[in-house]
Amino acid sequence: MSEAKAVCSLCPHRCHLAAGQTGFCRARQNQDGVIRPLNYGLLTSAALDPIEKKPLYHFHPGSHILSLGSFGCNLRCPFCQNYTISQAGIEGFAGTKLPLEQVTPKGIVAAAQRLEETSGNIGVAFTYNEPLVGYEFIYDTARLLKEAGLAVVLVTNGQIAESPWLQLLPYVDAVNIDLKGFTQAFYDWIGGSLETTKAAIRMAAEQGVHVEVTTLVIPGENDSAADMAAEARWLSQLSWELPLHLSRYFPRYQLDIPMTLASTLHTLQQVAQKFLRYVHLGNI
Repeated sequence: MSEAKAVCSLCPHRCHLAAGQTGFCRARQNQDGVIRPLNYGLLTSAALDPIEKKPLYHFHPGSHILSLGSFGCNLRCPFCQNYTISQAGIEGFAGTKLPLEQVTPKGIVAAAQRLEETSGNIGVAFTYNEPLVGYEFIYDTARLLKEAGLAVVLVTNGQIAESPWLQLLPYVDAVNIDLKGFTQAFYDWIGGSLETTKAAIRMAAEQGVHVEVTTLVIPGENDSAADMAAEARWLSQLSWELPLHLSRYFPRYQLDIPMTLASTLHTLQQVAQKFLRYVHLGNI
């Protein structure tokens, strides 16, 4: 009799994994019947960034935050700007090994505290790849950061199940959630669930977390005025003051659609401003 598969219940993919099999995100594996993260404490990227780079424009503006990334993602965006880590597994990407550094939650807190003293660092942002596929490390580190009085920030696609999300949110101060588009057809293209991301945004707002949303505007894919009106109207039901960032697309990874026209962004900004107080443009 073959061994029963284990189910990863972290995100809507709900991968059914045989022993030794890795999930869609490339970062979680069935090890002896238990789903474990392959990227626990493994960093591919670290930088002290302006908070506005997340982008968070209304959370401690003018400050800096220690930003960390690992590997893996539970979407397959063909336009990803960080694809060499987001689309990588423990073995690397396209035959190239990852520059991995092993760290611990306590080590991250200590590093953040040192930077607080020397550079005014306010905390830690988990970003660059999809941080939530390394949920256990984020959870363990976030709890310690909160105990130390440091800010916890997530830059995420919001593809996470309700239970783990609600368990994590008490330890999170701010999130920027990518709302990739506002149709399920768009999410089918990138391998995700629109309703899951909407639920993640709603739950974060309801739990009192500072929320900002980013939409990368791609010509011919998610740039219609009707879709933007629907998106902004829905966000306004959570809060008229919830900031929305409309970011300009440039050809990346597998997608060679020409870059978004600045005029398109300005038009969509005007549409969204009918519903939202703060609509910012990025990459222009």
